[in-house]
Amino acid sequence: MGEAPAFLVDDLQNEPLNGFELKNGTCKTTTTIGNKMYVIGGADDGTLSIEVQIFDRSLGEWIHPTVHGIKPLSSKGHSAVFLNDRILILKKGAKSDDQIWFLEVDTQYVRQQQKQLGTEVVAWSKGVIGNAEKPVVISGPSGVGKGTLISMLMKEFPSMFGFSVSHTTRAPRGMEKDGVHYHFTEKSVMEKEIKDGKFLEFASVHGNLYGTSVEAVEVVADAGKRCILDIDVQGARSVRSSSLEAVFIFVCPPSMEELEKRLRDRGTETEEQILKRLRNAAAEIEQGKSSNIFDFILYNDNLEECYEKLKKLLGLGGYVAAPPKSAALREFNLPLDHSVSKIDDKIIINCISSGLEKESKNLIMLDVSALKGGAPGRTRGLDFQAIGSFSDGLIGMERLS
Repeated sequence: MGEAPAFLVDDLQNEPLNGFELKNGTCKTTTTIGNKMYVIGGADDGTLSIEVQIFDRSLGEWIHPTVHGIKPLSSKGHSAVFLNDRILILKKGAKSDDQIWFLEVDTQYVRQQQKQLGTEVVAWSKGVIGNAEKPVVISGPSGVGKGTLISMLMKEFPSMFGFSVSHTTRAPRGMEKDGVHYHFTEKSVMEKEIKDGKFLEFASVHGNLYGTSVEAVEVVADAGKRCILDIDVQGARSVRSSSLEAVFIFVCPPSMEELEKRLRDRGTETEEQILKRLRNAAAEIEQGKSSNIFDFILYNDNLEECYEKLKKLLGLGGYVAAPPKSAALREFNLPLDHSVSKIDDKIIINCISSGLEKESKNLIMLDVSALKGGAPGRTRGLDFQAIGSFSDGLIGMERLS
């Protein structure tokens, strides 16, 4: 327990919100940003349909924007608070993992999409309490041993790392299962999602598309694991230019002669295939060393030594594997009856409950000062503190952990 910040007692009296719920039973909020008024909501049946409209006050006309991202599920209402380049949405009566959302209106992703499409764009992003470890991008030529290094990492730390499931437009083979080996999809669908910026990297192979979606990486993080991406240099270049913050590692052979020996020792390919792989490897190594894609370069001369260096780069030197962590992050439940105030980069949520004797109030402070990520993935970095129930001016605060 500790004392509440001084600004709570003095300033909570109340700073007016830029987003407020309309009083006509339609579950809409309006948020004014410059000359534009963002109206979020829709239906008259007591649910939030997550429709977004913009009224341009300078032109006196309505704009129907292109909406990107995964839309929130319906709810019984919401509160809206403007934060620099996005609108924070707090859904009423929603489950703890579905109550914080952001509608991006002027982020880098939105501006890129507006430039590309030539139209007004907004984008939804789910808010997540806490942060996730940066994904790890590992690249290197065929035969360098990166697959072996990744397998060693996964075996020693099974609860810490996970692979994203790639998308492909080819048909399943044999015992392949959708969502396990690949996300199998239609070419037209994947092409549209690529255009909408939902893929970190993709390539066309023998007429079929393959790629890594933002959502596939986020799912691994949601499970409490650090995502590993085993992709080629071109794919790594695409990921580097995306909004994803990752650690980029390139694995090199000690020499081209040693790489050729390893490829021949495998005995799985023809002479023509070996020569092709060597040509590709030479080009990849040149790009890996000379480009600004990779943060670290590892030379796989001795497998065990290289593996120890890889662990050290990932902060795992001397690490003793711990039991699997729960995927659940810190959470709170937001009741239907609440009000919201914004003080600098703190959102104060006043939860009201009525007892037999008198009304009690509980405050939640949501810190939005360290937001990371965003559309087309998650918005992470949220933090919160619970402020104990108060009456007669007495407030106590306790940090949740």
